[in-house]
Formats: sequence, structure tokens, C-alpha cells
Amino acid sequence: MPGGTPQTLRPFLWRAANLYPDTEIVSRTHEGMTRTTYAEYADQVGRLANALDEAGIDDGDRVATVCWNHDRHFETYFAAPSTGAQLHTVNPLLPDEHLQYIVEDAQDRIIFVDPSLAEKVAGAYDEDAFESVEQFVVIGSEVPDVGLPNAVAYDDFVGGQDTEYDWPQLSGETPAGMCYTSGTTGKPKGVEYTQQMLWSHTMAELTPMGMNIADTDVVMPVVPMFHVNAWGMPYATAAAGAKHVYPGPSPDPEDLAHLIEEEGVTITAGVPTVWLGLLEYLEDNEVDLSTLDEIYIGGAAAPESVIRAYDDLGVTVVHAWGMTETSPIGSTATLKGTLEDADYETQLDKRGKQGLVLPGLEFKVVRDDGERIEWDGEDFGELLIRGPWVTTEYHQRPAANEQDFEDDWLRTGDIVTVDEDGYMDIVDRADDVIKSGGEWISTQELENTMMGHDAVSEAAVIGVPHERYQERPVGFVVRREGTELSDDDLEGELSALLDAEFPSFWKPEKYVFIDEVPKTATGKFSKKDLREEYADESLLSE
Repeated sequence: MPGGTPQTLRPFLWRAANLYPDTEIVSRTHEGMTRTTYAEYADQVGRLANALDEAGIDDGDRVATVCWNHDRHFETYFAAPSTGAQLHTVNPLLPDEHLQYIVEDAQDRIIFVDPSLAEKVAGAYDEDAFESVEQFVVIGSEVPDVGLPNAVAYDDFVGGQDTEYDWPQLSGETPAGMCYTSGTTGKPKGVEYTQQMLWSHTMAELTPMGMNIADTDVVMPVVPMFHVNAWGMPYATAAAGAKHVYPGPSPDPEDLAHLIEEEGVTITAGVPTVWLGLLEYLEDNEVDLSTLDEIYIGGAAAPESVIRAYDDLGVTVVHAWGMTETSPIGSTATLKGTLEDADYETQLDKRGKQGLVLPGLEFKVVRDDGERIEWDGEDFGELLIRGPWVTTEYHQRPAANEQDFEDDWLRTGDIVTVDEDGYMDIVDRADDVIKSGGEWISTQELENTMMGHDAVSEAAVIGVPHERYQERPVGFVVRREGTELSDDDLEGELSALLDAEFPSFWKPEKYVFIDEVPKTATGKFSKKDLREEYADESLLSE
């Protein structure tokens, strides 16, 4: 007879507290550095769980957070789901109307808020949209006077509560978490995670093909905890019994360098712009990176120049791919054993791709006609993926469910190739790929090559309407500070760079030099904003 307990999050907390009671959880906060241990953390999680019960939070109720990366935020990661409630991490960088939509759609009952974000939340507060919210809990000992109704300080909320808690035996199908997509093509879509989904994602992340986190590691998630649970790193770090380092609100390169040095960080993760910024800081400052083994880069393609630069510093960049819908990690560009003796350029080519799917997942790549592509590194189509931590529906979005799911397969919207070794390479988003004269042009490949130029800090390519060819690419370039090249000279060098790699019809019809590529609330390039501002035929006639 089959047996065993359900796959849930709480055993990860039990293991950390009992096997690694003295291992640290370190946070950079507005008030300075805080330090606690797994044993103290487990006690605090118990207090918070009791406080949630006293506040009337029941099974399935949603508890929201609008917080930066720190230990108090981490306490909600286990306390809310392990009582049977559902943790809903909210992105504070979203526009007010998206924030209102998300809270109303999720029907959050309690919202935990950082003091520095209280004014943002108060500004977005709308009586109708926030009708379900019964209480705001502000992290710390005081409530700022910004107009949050029914607000209480976190210290008062948990004060006097018992550290012991009678944890319920939950089903693996119990809802545990919720995140919303960034909403770049419409209203954000809610993605719910069950206990089993987060458990299986954690176990895959611990494997050598994931992040290979061990109890000797010191893990610093720079990716925000509101962004798909910081890519699952808090759960995986706890499951491993490793030390946590949380960089707090809006860390700059100096903050990150200091934390790496002082805390002995071995593994970290974030979007490419974070690591570009650290590289620039390293040019003028002496920083000891001797403990740092790996940087996981996701959210956008990792430029080859960044991978090379960190290789020179003795730090391995591992490219990762995922989505809100995949909880989120779906693949990492780890090297197969058969490639360990390959030459550096071959390895670099593999490491620059989105890589190999994690154990437990399956994928297929299909053309518009539904036929699967060849794994030859050239043929491309849309990526579909499925597995234990891949969602099969959105929260209350039947139209999107019909469009984005095919049986138990998620249609990712990513256009990819797959090479003979099984490494996926995203050549574009379905919404971003350019169709010019009947041929497809990958904007992402153009961008990666352009950002490989020493004088370029950011580059984005969009399709602009063209009378003859339907669409033509236009490149938007942000110059690296201090470069002495003129716009004309830089344009000429970029054209030569692209000439060497791509067919002539791929080359941008025009270059536009801008101060910054607009970003989404999750830090990705917002081509939607670029298209809204520039994508009309007049741009190519200027």
C-alpha cells in the first residue's frame, strides 16, 4: 500500500531548526544589520502562526506581503502556508491600478507592509479594491502616519504569542502561495502554488542541475522576495540548512559587494542589470569575491560579456530560465558531464543558453502547425512545458486559460531552438519576434550581441511598421557612462558587429540613443513601452 506523509513545506522548517539551530539568517534593513538563527527563527514563525490564528485567518485565506528581502518577510514564507493559509507576495513597484486589481482579485485579508512602502500602499488604497483587507501589519515597532487604515506594528501583532504551534497536517494539494504575472500585455494574472508544487520545486532546486545548495553555502537572493518567492531560494536554502543573507531594500553595488565580503556569500542570484552594476563597481573598487562561487542570472538573457567577465574573476555565472507559471525555475545552463572537457568557447555557447530543463519537467517545441521541431539548434518554435511545479490554470481567468494551456501543457510564449545536447535557447518572445518580408528576426539575439560592445550598457530591439516589409527592426541603445565614441561611430561599430553574426536583413534599420530602456515592475526590458512610444512608420521616415 502506498504510504508516507504529503509533500508540504513545514518539514523543511523542522529540519533547519533541529539540525542547524545555530545557522544564521542575516538581513540588511533600514535600521542596520539583523542576525538570528534557525532556532530563533522557528520560534518567531510559531509566534506569527499563532497571531494569524488570533486574527481569524482560516484555511485558504490569503495573507499578502508588500515587503523587501529580510528576515521578517521570510517569517511569512513558512508561517502563512504552514497554517493552511495562502501567502500572496505583492510587487510594490507595480502601478497603483495594478496593485488595486491584484488585492481585489486575490481577496487578501491581511497585508504585511514594510515601513518604507507604507506610503506607496496608502496612496494606492481604495476602499472598494481593498474591501477584503481587514488589517495592515507594518514591519517593525511603529506605524508610520501615512493613512493606512486599521494598521498595527508587527512587534505588537506577534507580541505575547506562544512560540509553540500545533501545526496541521496539510494535503499536498493545499494552496500555499500566490504570485501575479507582471501584466505586460494586460491585467496581471494570478498563479496559485500548492504545497506539493513548492515542495517539488524546492527539491529540484537542491539538485546539482538546479542550484546545488548545500548546508555549507551562504545564499543571498538579490532577486526580490516578491518576485516568485525570490526564485524559490528562501525555501531551498532553509531545506539545505544553509545560511541566508538578505540584502534588504534597494541594494546598490556597494551594498552587495559589502555583503559578499562580510558574510562570505557563496551563491547569489538576480537579473543581469544587478551584475552589470557590480562589475562597474569592481572597476574602481577593491572587493574580495573569493567566497563567491556562483551567480544565477535570470529574468533576461545573460550577456556573454558578463559571463566572461565573471569567469575572469573566478565566479561562475549560471544562466537560468523560468516563469511565474513555473514556480519559477524551469531550466539552468549547467554543463553536462560530457561537456566538461569541451573547449572554453563551446562551453560558453552552452552556458549562454537557457539550458537544460530541471529533473521532473518535460518540454516540447512546436511550430504554428503543431509539428515538433528538430533538435538541431536552428529550427525554432514555441516552447511548451509541463511538470509537478508548472501551473495548469490561472486564478479566475477562463479566457487566458483557454489561450495559454493545452491539456496539461503550458504555452510559454517563448520562441526557442534546442541543440543536439538538449540545451534550450530562447530566440524571442512570441510577442517580440519581428516578421520582416516573411522572415523571422530574433530581437533577443540582436540585443545580446549589441550589449557585448564595451560602449553599450543596455540595448533593446523592437519591430516598427514598414510599408514594404511589414516590420523592420529598430535598435535602442543606452551608452555606457564614460564612453568617448560618438553616436555615429558607435552605430558604425554596432553595424559591423551584427554584420559578422547575422544576415544583412536582420540589421536594425535605425538606431535610437536613449538614456534608459524602460523596465517592467520586475526589472525586465519593457518593449511594450518602447512600442507605444516609437513603433509607428514615422520613425523610419525621420
